[in-house]
Amino acid sequence: MNRRIEDSSIKHQASNTKHSISSPQSLPSKRSSFIWACRDQVVQLGPRTLIMGILNVTPDSFFDGGNYFTLDQAIQRGLTMVKEGADIIDVGGESTQPDSVRISVQEELKRVIPVVRELVKQGNTLISVDTMKADVAREAVREGAHIINDISGLTFDPEMVELVCQSRVGVLIVHMQGQPENMQQNPTYEDVISEVHEYLLSRVAVLVKKGVALNRIAIDPGIGFGKTVEHNLKLLMAVNRFTCQRPIVVGLSRKRFLGTLTHRSTDERLSASLGAAAYAIGRGAHVLRVHDVQETGDVAKVVDRLLKEEYNGTGMEPDPCD
Repeated sequence: MNRRIEDSSIKHQASNTKHSISSPQSLPSKRSSFIWACRDQVVQLGPRTLIMGILNVTPDSFFDGGNYFTLDQAIQRGLTMVKEGADIIDVGGESTQPDSVRISVQEELKRVIPVVRELVKQGNTLISVDTMKADVAREAVREGAHIINDISGLTFDPEMVELVCQSRVGVLIVHMQGQPENMQQNPTYEDVISEVHEYLLSRVAVLVKKGVALNRIAIDPGIGFGKTVEHNLKLLMAVNRFTCQRPIVVGLSRKRFLGTLTHRSTDERLSASLGAAAYAIGRGAHVLRVHDVQETGDVAKVVDRLLKEEYNGTGMEPDPCD
């Protein structure tokens, strides 16, 4: 992660940072180029698809709940995902599946912070923390976490915006209608694409007004968070609409809507997840948040190369934001 970034505009945006994740400079079709400043890390987004590996240290997450609940299990899983090619490890201590039950701050701290501490010590990947609670985010930042991933868009805890403003972490703003315990109870939109788009941009504007540098912020349309199957499909097809404003993270790995489409159980949704991931890349997703790091990484390498060859054959590199 120490490769030099030559573009002068990127240098300007990334002042006070010292590392970079970079790759060949050709951009896949429909994907714009950004940097994501995450403390002392400069993540270059656009040249290739980045993989965010999901590390749930919970007993009740919908796919892998209980598999990595002990500290040793969690650390081993994190290290395995790094070997499989994860660019980011996203540590979560509270299940946010539909109808899940909230846990206390103390319980979430007990689950998350030791894992963050040990993975940061390894020093070989970015560490994200999936939390809606400012106290958990604060302790994670003290332990060296690089990114705060808040599915509430920094609205659940009134202290979260101020915490982000005072730190230099990267921020992932996610759209969710309702709360995890009720979000799938008849989610309704007049125009899901416009409403999600406008919400995310409004939350970006709030952070920027508070003093958060724009290059620290990424967005996620929140596939599965207060959406029907039809809503999820529309958002997935509209990923390229979001990519001109901020880098976009897409999380659809093994989610319920894929089971509805395929009539497969959670354990049987790998193929569906990979198909949807390939489509998301083609529509411009910068980062994929996934359970299956190696398999999704292989798909990303192939799709990235195909898209590169597609426009290289014409001699033109399309500007997705024209």
